[in-house]
Amino acid sequence: MRQITMERLENTRKEMLETVKSPTLTHEQKVAVMANLADSLLEVLDYPDGLEERLFVPFEEQQICDLGEGHAPLRPRYIVPDYEKFMKEGCKFLQLQAPTDIWEAVHYLLIFYKHVPSVTNYPVYIGNIDYLLDPFIKEEKEAKKAIRFFLLHIDRTILDSFCHANIGPKATKAGYIILELEKELQNAVPNLTLKYEEGVTPDEFALAAINSCLSCASPSFANHKMFSKELGEQYVIASCYNGLLIGGGSYTLTRLILGHIAKAAESIKDFKENVLPNVMEIMAEYMDERIRFIVEESGFFEHNFLAKEGFIHRERFSAMFGLVGLAECVNTLFEKEGKKGRFGSCKEADDLGVEIMELIDNFNQKHHNKYCEGTQQHFLLHAQVGLASDTNSSPGCRIPIGEEPENFIEHLKHCERFHKYFPSGIGDIFPIDTTVNRNTEYLLDIIKGAFVNQIRYLSFYEKNSDVIRVTGYLVKRSEMEKLDSGKNVLQDTTALGLGAAKNGHILERKVR
Repeated sequence: MRQITMERLENTRKEMLETVKSPTLTHEQKVAVMANLADSLLEVLDYPDGLEERLFVPFEEQQICDLGEGHAPLRPRYIVPDYEKFMKEGCKFLQLQAPTDIWEAVHYLLIFYKHVPSVTNYPVYIGNIDYLLDPFIKEEKEAKKAIRFFLLHIDRTILDSFCHANIGPKATKAGYIILELEKELQNAVPNLTLKYEEGVTPDEFALAAINSCLSCASPSFANHKMFSKELGEQYVIASCYNGLLIGGGSYTLTRLILGHIAKAAESIKDFKENVLPNVMEIMAEYMDERIRFIVEESGFFEHNFLAKEGFIHRERFSAMFGLVGLAECVNTLFEKEGKKGRFGSCKEADDLGVEIMELIDNFNQKHHNKYCEGTQQHFLLHAQVGLASDTNSSPGCRIPIGEEPENFIEHLKHCERFHKYFPSGIGDIFPIDTTVNRNTEYLLDIIKGAFVNQIRYLSFYEKNSDVIRVTGYLVKRSEMEKLDSGKNVLQDTTALGLGAAKNGHILERKVR
């Protein structure tokens, strides 16, 4: 076991005391923060050479970030239970039989959710909820009342909008009810995605989803055909927009901070041939060690009821090789070479972005981890959405806010070049002008065309709506204003949204 330095120990003690005294954190939020800080003090992992000077440094110097997972992982980061199995068979550990009506269905799911861990201490996936609930709908008025209670309960007790639910791709009575209630309730939790495939998803159902998203930023739209081809039909969209396997999940998500890595290179050639490969190797070794500890030492898969009863299977897990700041990386490298182009507005700069993605993808295809059986022993690439504290580091492969192309179609064509690399998630977000509410078919045509052209995931919200999408999660503007004035708020992701508004300028996106 490694010994933590006195400097880091004192910094952690200081953060703990600040957490205890915080006037804006609720009791539950304080407990969660304290637990994560305590976990960071126990270092049981065997770090690869070169990691510490790239991870345990101030943000502006970081090249690798472990996204607060701690250094004694006690469970996988993201867990995706097989809820269909639960609805058919019940759960011995929770002493629940299979539900027989709509009220048992919603209550039993709510009980189950309380026992699904993740890095946030809340479930990051709660099921393809329309498919789960639809078989229990006998009388529509009663079903709507039960589902309304269900959605309200989730929003008030799962206090983190990385909680994610799916609907579709086929239309269901439950799906229509959920979309209607989304507009009524205006909740930030759960995050919701419609799995969309033309010819499978009826236009009427897709238009109902568009009407909902323009009202409350939910659902987003996932390219079902694309995800199914890569991950199989038994996939989900979890957390922010992560493609993962049902009955599995992700052991870990660690990210390359590409803009900072570019600063360490002397030239584009040096970046591609030396600096980037070295950092990728270190991060992959670090992820391998995290996975080894979870599987071989933590005991999670041996003792947790989810694994013992077959709601999850270790063989369905993978890990996420994340990145952030491709735009800043390209722009920094161009500056070093005396070039004037910018990522998102210059073909040569975008071409360099594609070259960098090819390097990362090729590295990942050559790296093997024996415990990532769910994805042929490879990690999954993930375009990470960023942290509230990130400055000058755009999410994933997105064009920096304020530099978006004037033409919406040109922006989508840029997305097309990068979405194909990320089976475990990439997404772009577009605030929409109010006039679209009078022509939602226009937005459906955009989605259809984008998905034919291998764009993976799209999110929209009406420019003046209270509920907005930050990066891969939802918050309310009104709640951010409360927090900014020093008041308590229910969901801890509100603080992330406020940070993203101040540091990432998410309220200044170009309106389409």
